[in-house]
Amino acid sequence: MTPSTLLTIGHSTHSLSHFLNLLGKHEITAVADVRSIPISRFNPQFNREIAKRALHNVGIKYVFLGRELGARTNDATCYVDGRVQYRRLAQTSEFANGIKRLLKGARTERITIMCTEQEPLDCHRTILIARVLTEHGIAINHIHGDGHAESHTSAMQRLMAKFGLDQDDILYTSTERLEQALSRQERQIAYFNEDFAAMGH
Repeated sequence: MTPSTLLTIGHSTHSLSHFLNLLGKHEITAVADVRSIPISRFNPQFNREIAKRALHNVGIKYVFLGRELGARTNDATCYVDGRVQYRRLAQTSEFANGIKRLLKGARTERITIMCTEQEPLDCHRTILIARVLTEHGIAINHIHGDGHAESHTSAMQRLMAKFGLDQDDILYTSTERLEQALSRQERQIAYFNEDFAAMGH
Protein backbone atom coordinates (compact mmCIF):
# COMPACT_ATOMS: atom_id res chain seq x y z
CA MET A 1 0.00 0.00 0.00
CA THR A 2 1.32 3.45 -0.91
CA PRO A 3 2.05 5.50 2.23
CA SER A 4 -0.23 8.43 2.94
CA THR A 5 0.95 11.90 2.04
CA LEU A 6 0.85 14.92 4.31
CA LEU A 7 1.72 18.45 3.29
CA THR A 8 3.06 21.43 5.22
CA ILE A 9 2.65 25.16 4.71
CA GLY A 10 3.74 28.41 6.36
CA HIS A 11 1.14 31.18 6.38
CA SER A 12 3.91 33.79 6.24
CA THR A 13 2.62 37.26 5.26
CA HIS A 14 0.20 35.91 2.65
CA SER A 15 -3.21 37.42 2.21
CA LEU A 16 -6.00 35.06 3.19
CA SER A 17 -7.11 34.82 -0.44
CA HIS A 18 -3.62 33.80 -1.61
CA PHE A 19 -3.35 31.29 1.22
CA LEU A 20 -6.72 29.76 0.35
CA ASN A 21 -5.67 29.60 -3.31
CA LEU A 22 -2.55 27.64 -2.31
CA LEU A 23 -4.69 25.20 -0.35
CA GLY A 24 -7.12 24.87 -3.25
CA LYS A 25 -4.32 24.21 -5.72
CA HIS A 26 -3.15 21.28 -3.59
CA GLU A 27 -6.69 20.03 -2.91
CA ILE A 28 -6.34 20.42 0.86
CA THR A 29 -9.41 19.37 2.85
CA ALA A 30 -8.08 19.97 6.39
CA VAL A 31 -5.54 22.28 8.07
CA ALA A 32 -3.70 21.19 11.22
CA ASP A 33 -2.45 24.32 12.99
CA VAL A 34 0.75 23.48 14.91
CA ARG A 35 1.54 26.99 16.16
CA SER A 36 2.02 27.07 19.93
CA ILE A 37 0.44 30.53 19.96
CA PRO A 38 -2.22 30.70 17.20
CA ILE A 39 -2.28 34.47 16.91
CA SER A 40 -0.19 36.78 14.79
CA ARG A 41 0.34 40.40 15.68
CA PHE A 42 1.82 41.14 12.26
CA ASN A 43 -0.58 38.96 10.26
CA PRO A 44 -3.89 39.16 12.14
CA GLN A 45 -5.65 37.47 9.20
CA PHE A 46 -4.14 34.25 10.59
CA ASN A 47 -5.40 34.65 14.13
CA ARG A 48 -7.02 31.35 15.05
CA GLU A 49 -10.70 32.33 14.87
CA ILE A 50 -10.34 34.43 11.70
CA ALA A 51 -8.40 31.72 9.88
CA LYS A 52 -10.77 29.01 11.12
CA ARG A 53 -13.80 30.94 9.82
CA ALA A 54 -12.15 31.65 6.43
CA LEU A 55 -11.29 27.96 6.03
CA HIS A 56 -14.78 26.89 7.07
CA ASN A 57 -16.27 29.23 4.45
CA VAL A 58 -14.48 27.33 1.66
CA GLY A 59 -15.23 23.90 3.11
CA ILE A 60 -11.81 23.20 4.67
CA LYS A 61 -11.69 21.73 8.18
CA TYR A 62 -9.48 23.32 10.85
CA VAL A 63 -7.95 21.56 13.83
CA PHE A 64 -5.66 23.15 16.41
CA LEU A 65 -2.75 20.88 17.41
CA GLY A 66 -0.47 23.54 18.87
CA ARG A 67 -0.75 22.07 22.36
CA GLU A 68 0.37 18.63 21.16
CA LEU A 69 2.74 19.55 18.31
CA GLY A 70 3.78 23.15 19.01
CA ALA A 71 7.46 24.05 19.34
CA ARG A 72 7.07 25.98 22.61
CA THR A 73 6.25 23.25 25.10
CA ASN A 74 5.72 23.98 28.80
CA ASP A 75 7.35 20.65 29.70
CA ALA A 76 10.58 21.60 31.49
CA THR A 77 12.12 18.17 30.78
CA CYS A 78 12.25 19.09 27.07
CA TYR A 79 14.73 21.93 27.66
CA VAL A 80 18.51 22.03 28.03
CA ASP A 81 19.99 25.40 29.02
CA GLY A 82 16.65 27.00 28.12
CA ARG A 83 16.48 25.61 24.58
CA VAL A 84 13.89 23.07 23.40
CA GLN A 85 15.39 19.70 22.44
CA TYR A 86 13.33 18.26 19.58
CA ARG A 87 14.17 14.63 20.33
CA ARG A 88 12.93 15.03 23.90
CA LEU A 89 9.81 16.82 22.72
CA ALA A 90 9.12 14.01 20.23
CA GLN A 91 9.16 11.50 23.08
CA THR A 92 6.43 13.18 25.14
CA SER A 93 2.99 11.54 25.28
CA GLU A 94 1.33 14.78 24.10
CA PHE A 95 3.48 14.90 20.97
CA ALA A 96 2.84 11.21 20.28
CA ASN A 97 -0.91 11.86 20.57
CA GLY A 98 -0.64 14.72 18.07
CA ILE A 99 1.20 12.51 15.58
CA LYS A 100 -1.44 9.80 16.08
CA ARG A 101 -4.21 12.28 15.29
CA LEU A 102 -2.42 13.37 12.10
CA LEU A 103 -1.92 9.77 10.97
CA LYS A 104 -5.56 8.94 11.65
CA GLY A 105 -6.80 12.08 9.91
CA ALA A 106 -4.62 11.43 6.85
CA ARG A 107 -6.64 8.29 6.12
CA THR A 108 -9.70 10.35 5.19
CA GLU A 109 -8.47 13.92 4.65
CA ARG A 110 -5.80 15.64 2.58
CA ILE A 111 -4.07 17.49 5.41
CA THR A 112 -1.58 20.31 5.46
CA ILE A 113 0.33 21.10 8.65
CA MET A 114 0.34 24.87 9.09
CA CYS A 115 2.85 26.99 10.97
CA THR A 116 4.22 30.51 10.50
CA GLU A 117 7.51 30.48 8.58
CA GLN A 118 7.37 30.50 4.80
CA GLU A 119 10.70 28.62 4.38
CA PRO A 120 10.13 25.00 5.47
CA LEU A 121 13.71 24.63 6.74
CA ASP A 122 13.20 27.47 9.21
CA CYS A 123 10.31 25.76 10.95
CA HIS A 124 9.81 22.92 13.41
CA ARG A 125 7.07 21.56 11.12
CA THR A 126 9.92 20.33 8.89
CA ILE A 127 12.85 19.79 11.27
CA LEU A 128 10.74 18.01 13.91
CA ILE A 129 7.21 17.01 12.82
CA ALA A 130 7.97 15.96 9.23
CA ARG A 131 11.03 14.07 10.45
CA VAL A 132 8.90 12.00 12.83
CA LEU A 133 6.18 11.45 10.22
CA THR A 134 8.72 10.12 7.70
CA GLU A 135 9.76 7.58 10.33
CA HIS A 136 6.14 6.38 10.17
CA GLY A 137 6.44 5.90 6.41
CA ILE A 138 4.52 9.05 5.51
CA ALA A 139 5.50 11.01 2.40
CA ILE A 140 5.79 14.76 3.05
CA ASN A 141 5.54 17.66 0.60
CA HIS A 142 6.13 21.28 1.56
CA ILE A 143 3.97 23.94 -0.11
CA HIS A 144 5.92 27.11 -0.97
CA GLY A 145 4.52 30.61 -1.35
CA ASP A 146 4.73 30.48 -5.15
CA GLY A 147 2.51 27.40 -5.17
CA HIS A 148 5.02 24.67 -5.90
CA ALA A 149 5.34 21.65 -3.62
CA GLU A 150 8.79 20.45 -2.62
CA SER A 151 9.35 16.86 -1.55
CA HIS A 152 10.76 16.37 1.93
CA THR A 153 13.71 14.54 0.34
CA SER A 154 14.51 17.65 -1.72
CA ALA A 155 14.16 19.87 1.36
CA MET A 156 16.60 17.65 3.26
CA GLN A 157 19.07 17.87 0.36
CA ARG A 158 18.85 21.68 0.59
CA LEU A 159 19.40 21.47 4.34
CA MET A 160 22.54 19.35 3.92
CA ALA A 161 23.82 21.72 1.21
CA LYS A 162 23.31 24.66 3.57
CA PHE A 163 25.88 23.14 5.93
CA GLY A 164 28.16 21.75 3.21
CA LEU A 165 27.12 18.21 4.08
CA ASP A 166 25.61 17.23 0.72
CA GLN A 167 28.74 15.62 -0.77
CA ASP A 168 29.75 11.98 -0.29
CA ASP A 169 32.07 11.64 2.67
CA ILE A 170 34.45 8.81 3.54
CA LEU A 171 33.76 9.27 7.26
CA TYR A 172 29.98 9.69 7.37
CA THR A 173 27.03 8.04 5.62
CA SER A 174 24.33 10.22 4.05
CA THR A 175 22.06 9.35 7.00
CA GLU A 176 24.70 10.56 9.47
CA ARG A 177 25.26 13.74 7.46
CA LEU A 178 21.52 14.42 7.47
CA GLU A 179 21.43 13.92 11.25
CA GLN A 180 24.24 16.47 11.58
CA ALA A 181 22.41 18.96 9.38
CA LEU A 182 19.15 18.52 11.29
CA SER A 183 20.96 18.95 14.58
CA ARG A 184 22.66 22.17 13.43
CA GLN A 185 19.43 23.60 12.08
CA GLU A 186 17.62 22.73 15.29
CA ARG A 187 20.17 24.70 17.29
CA GLN A 188 19.46 27.70 15.06
CA ILE A 189 15.67 27.62 15.17
CA ALA A 190 14.58 25.83 18.38
CA TYR A 191 12.62 27.93 20.85
CA PHE A 192 14.60 29.46 23.72
CA ASN A 193 12.86 30.07 27.06
CA GLU A 194 14.73 32.38 29.45
CA ASP A 195 12.72 31.19 32.45
CA PHE A 196 13.76 27.57 31.94
CA ALA A 197 17.37 28.68 31.38
CA ALA A 198 17.31 30.57 34.69
CA MET A 199 15.95 27.46 36.44
CA GLY A 200 18.75 25.32 35.03
CA HIS A 201 16.66 23.42 32.46
